[in-house]
Amino acid sequence: MKFLDQAKIYVRSGDGGDGAVAFRREKYIEFGGPDGGNGGRGGDIIFEASADLNTLIDFRYSQHFKAPKGGNGSGSNRTGRDAESITIKVPVGTEIIADDRETMLADLDHPDARIVFCRGGDGAHGNAMFKSSTNRAPTRADKGWPGEERWIWLRLKLIADVGLVGLPNAGKSTFLSRVSAAKPKIADYPFTTLVPQLGVVRPTEYEEFVLADIPGLIAGAHEGVGLGDRFLGHVERCAALVHLVDGAAGSVVDSWRTIRGELEAYGAGLLDKPEILVLNKSDAMSARELSARKSALAKASGSPVFVASGVSGDGLPEVLRALMNFVNVARADRQEAQKAAARRAARA
Repeated sequence: MKFLDQAKIYVRSGDGGDGAVAFRREKYIEFGGPDGGNGGRGGDIIFEASADLNTLIDFRYSQHFKAPKGGNGSGSNRTGRDAESITIKVPVGTEIIADDRETMLADLDHPDARIVFCRGGDGAHGNAMFKSSTNRAPTRADKGWPGEERWIWLRLKLIADVGLVGLPNAGKSTFLSRVSAAKPKIADYPFTTLVPQLGVVRPTEYEEFVLADIPGLIAGAHEGVGLGDRFLGHVERCAALVHLVDGAAGSVVDSWRTIRGELEAYGAGLLDKPEILVLNKSDAMSARELSARKSALAKASGSPVFVASGVSGDGLPEVLRALMNFVNVARADRQEAQKAAARRAARA
């Protein structure tokens, strides 16, 4: 299935039904009076997050969504039928953005999240509603209220616990394939990974977390160089980042600073996330090279440096254990926040 994480669509809720002008006409009933019914309500546009979807590819072929109009009123005080709403299913983690591509209107960040995005127009009054002591035979009936319409952008941000970042050929795909059952494309040329990849990592029999691998970044990615930085949105929700540095490349400090610079230029709090720094490809370095490059990286970053190899698997258990600790803390904080929100709602 082709991956698509952005799509522009048009949505329009249904207009309300028109009111009716009618008069009661029955044998032996004199002065029957007005009995025009009201119009029905127009259909809503509803967005719902579905755990069964993982891409916005469907919106490449279907970009216009219009809810039906409410039924018109009729005689004998019959109200028009309410129109059915249209429910648009999107992947979990989809943001609804205004046409300016900056204003976020909704964030469907958990399964079964729903939002009535465009409300259908109300049905109009028929002439029976305008009867009064001074107007016994009104001929007025209103038109239904119009629905809402707008162009919007859908932007998918994958739901993952940990994000994997680094330069092209840092070994991210190999790392992902080694620690999970994911089967990303692996090759010896840059930008092998063109779209984000997800894998479920199980450090122990009873623990697991989701790891997201995004295409490699290069200097100037925030200005559109290479594949750009648009895929960084998929790690915005992560509890921690794994920063893989290619130890075999030699210039480990420059590589680390390049990625940190791109994270800072992107913003969205990525630079403030906990970072697990991993000197990768330990099997491709001599003992002296490994020691020198690890010391240089630790001095430049001011953080502990893990040493690992995605090919041989050396050092991976320690990396996964550290990641699992960050994920557990983030999950506990999230549960506490949800409980606090529930308590506030109960008091209100």
